[in-house]
Amino acid sequence: MTTDWRMILKAFAVLLGVAAAGTVSAVAAPRPLDCPLRDAPYSIDSPLIDVMLKPEARDILRSELGESFDRLPAFYTRTSTPSFGAISTLRTVAGYMNAWGDRLARINQRLATLTVTDADRNARCARYDDQQPAITRQTGRIRVLVFEKIVGFHHGASVDLARQAVQALATDNGWSVFVSDRGGVMTPRLLRQFDLVVWNNVSGDVLTLRQRTAFRSFIERGGGFVGIHASGGDPASFWPWYVDELLGQRFLGHPMQPQFQDGVVRIEQRAHPITAGLPAQWTLNDEWYSFIENPRVRGARVLVTLDETSYLPGAALAMGPDHPIIWTRCVGRGRAFYTAIGHRAEVYADTNYRRMLGQAIEWAGNRKLKCGR
Repeated sequence: MTTDWRMILKAFAVLLGVAAAGTVSAVAAPRPLDCPLRDAPYSIDSPLIDVMLKPEARDILRSELGESFDRLPAFYTRTSTPSFGAISTLRTVAGYMNAWGDRLARINQRLATLTVTDADRNARCARYDDQQPAITRQTGRIRVLVFEKIVGFHHGASVDLARQAVQALATDNGWSVFVSDRGGVMTPRLLRQFDLVVWNNVSGDVLTLRQRTAFRSFIERGGGFVGIHASGGDPASFWPWYVDELLGQRFLGHPMQPQFQDGVVRIEQRAHPITAGLPAQWTLNDEWYSFIENPRVRGARVLVTLDETSYLPGAALAMGPDHPIIWTRCVGRGRAFYTAIGHRAEVYADTNYRRMLGQAIEWAGNRKLKCGR
């Protein structure tokens, strides 16, 4: 019996999606990344950008909201990133605008009837990535990964100045620094090369499910985290572990009239290595965050508070005499530091703030140091 190699090759060609003549045939689209909410039904709690990406969903909003939908600011309806739509939901927008309360339930019901298609899944996942950068062996005394993938609000010059501040501190202190704006850097193999990750004004949900797992494991097994300003300032968050366990707070808002004000910050823990050598208080001009609850409730160690009598928070944003603005948390065996200061580029040149940032990196990156110290 002779072997018919042409039939065998044709069978392989079918399996591989290649025609026997050698031309490429149509192949199925690659499955979307394992991005969060990829398969979730539409609702008023979906990322607004995902609702805006689906024509049928937009039609529902337009029919229910009428002219008020057409008057939505472009930064909410933008479907390419960075976009406020990536850090907002219809519910949060309605809260900020104090509108549509009686129509949200009906909108929610109508959105839930929409089918989530493969095109929707691909659109939802387009703002995530799996690009793993090439990283040479890190040899610094402390090995710092500066992470700055941003899909929500981009702080422009503040991101640049924060990065430059960390790089200058690294030169002064013998650290190594690698900068990446790719979510693909969050793999166990790549994270093993670092002692801590600095989230530089990261805004928006930026990690796939696998990347979330890798980053969480890195922290809980003894890695460090330094979060700067916008990394804790999204109106809507879609990763409960990040906001509730790593940061230990949820963002409420900041003043807008005026947005930037002089405020007095006061050191509460003067013996802590992060605040060592700093004055008891000093004044900064910045955008001042308020939070839904006090991070102390979830066990944070507050290092610095904000004196609300020194600026105008407004009644809706006032936290009272105890307004934490910088704190640490223990997360598994890891050390987490968060500072809500840092919207204005000028604060990264402030001598006291810069010193504290450097000492925070030293603390978070010291794997031999117990978190409680």
